[in-house]
This record gives sequence, structure tokens and C-alpha cells, in this order.
Amino acid sequence: MPAPSASVAVIDIGSNSIKALVARRAADGTIEALANRTLDCRISAGIAAAAPRLAEEGMSRGLAAIRELLDLAAPFVPARVALVATSAVRDAENGAEFRARVLAATGHAIRILSGDEEANLIGLGLTSDPALAHLRDFYVFDLGGGSLECLAFRDRRIVQALSLRLGCVRLTEKFIADPAAPLDPDAALGVALHVRQGLKNSGFRFDLPAPPSAVFTGGTITTLRVLKGALHGVPLAETPSVMPVAQVAFVLDEIAPLDLAARRAVPGMPAARADVFPAALLTVLAVAETAGLDQLHHSLHNLRWGLAAELLG
Repeated sequence: MPAPSASVAVIDIGSNSIKALVARRAADGTIEALANRTLDCRISAGIAAAAPRLAEEGMSRGLAAIRELLDLAAPFVPARVALVATSAVRDAENGAEFRARVLAATGHAIRILSGDEEANLIGLGLTSDPALAHLRDFYVFDLGGGSLECLAFRDRRIVQALSLRLGCVRLTEKFIADPAAPLDPDAALGVALHVRQGLKNSGFRFDLPAPPSAVFTGGTITTLRVLKGALHGVPLAETPSVMPVAQVAFVLDEIAPLDLAARRAVPGMPAARADVFPAALLTVLAVAETAGLDQLHHSLHNLRWGLAAELLG
């Protein structure tokens, strides 16, 4: 049996958070995480504008987070380091300026992923999750701050991959006039209708046999599990990875009447996500309704794991 391979490091520069994974190929061929960290530092404020630009504060926060995550990876002496960016940097008019700053400060160039690349790498990451090995035909939805990636698998092979501008930061900016106030019913309806219409017009085919299985990745479902864990006094890893859609609707009903301060006070709620969490839940529910889902599988093996698999060969 071959020895474990050298490690690689991936830094995923997303709209709402920047995440790092240091991983290697274990002796049995699986991908083994050596270090894993997420920093909430939203660089994407203004992403819903007609001509979005990264603000100075957002770029400074992003650069500081990248430096911190590179420091996290350094002791593992990774053979390869990859920095990738998705919707926020991809869509920003001054994305090239941010990339130049990062290169000058760290010596690492940022690879901008297209929507198709992002979706396919998420799919590659998910197939490395042993908890999903029993799924053959299933959908995948990865909800970020700027975009929603939609995939369909048949016999564990991707047959559809699509990236839509339906991220929770983007939708919050577009529909929710005051994210610090309780959720306005008209705004909630606007988000839900926009997501349903976006899915309908996208050409994505919801044609897997009923009832379909679906995997969700991204910070929204992770937060739902953290909230559940906080309620029962258990860590994320001990919460169920399969979640009824009704549970998502229940949490939305509970937080919709709360203002931002009260939302942030909910045990387990990440302070940096509390403002966009209502729009994120509305998006998950709209996707579930459109796809005919009654439950969601959750996986942490998303984009970073797919990039690690790509780097490790």
C-alpha cells in the first residue's frame, strides 16, 4: 500500500467567507484533512449593483484573512498552494486590483474560477465524502454569498452543472431594504419568487426520479446544524447530516420576527451571517420546493475538497 502523499493547501476566496483546507492523499486513497478553517470577512458588499466593486474595507479584510490562512498552512509545508476566487471577485469591476494586491503581498496568484469550473469542482469534492457513497442519482446545491451552484448526478457522474447569481448576499442586497429589521413579508416573497423564477428560467432540469435525493453545501446548512447543536449542547459533528425541509422552514419562522441584534443573540448564530441568513433560508426553501425535496443531505466536502483532489491527482 502506498504511503500518504505530500500535502496541498487550498484557499477559497468566497463572497461571504474565506476558507482554507490543507489535505493529503491517505494510504487508502481517500483525501485526509490536516487543517481546516473558515474566516467570515465578507468582501462582497455591493455585489448586487449593476457594476459591482470590491470596497476598500472588504479588500483589506480579505487580504488579512488570506495571510492568516497561509500562516495556518505553512507548518505543513504543502507541495502546492492554490488560491481561488469565485463570484465576488469574478464579478467585481476591480477584481484585478484585488488579485494584484494579493500577489504583491503573498507571492501567490489567485485563480478565478468560472461558474462551470466552480460547479464541477464542488461535484468532485462531494464524491470524496464517504458519507455520501450510497448516493447514486442526486442533486447538489451549493449556496454562497454571490452564487448558487446547481448540479445533477446520475450514477455518481455529473450530467448537469450550472452557476446562478442567487447567492444570499446578492439577494439580501437586492430585496431586503433593511437587513437589521425583522424580515418584511413582501421582501421575503420577493426573494422566494426570484429564486423560483431564476431556477425555472435557468434550463436546469429537475428530472431525477421522485423522491429525489439532494446534497446541500455552504455556510447556510452548516449554520443550521450549528444552531441545532447549540440547542442540544453538542458539536456540529454530532448533529444529523440529514435535515428535513420542515426544519428549515421552522427556523425561518423562528428568526423572521427578530431584528439583527436578536438574531445574533441566538445561540450558535455566526454574527457575520445573521444579516443574510433569512434570505439564505428562503433560497434553500425555494430550491427544495422547486426540486420536490422533503429532506436535505449536508456535506462539508465542497469546493476546497474538489480543488484538493485536483491538486493531488
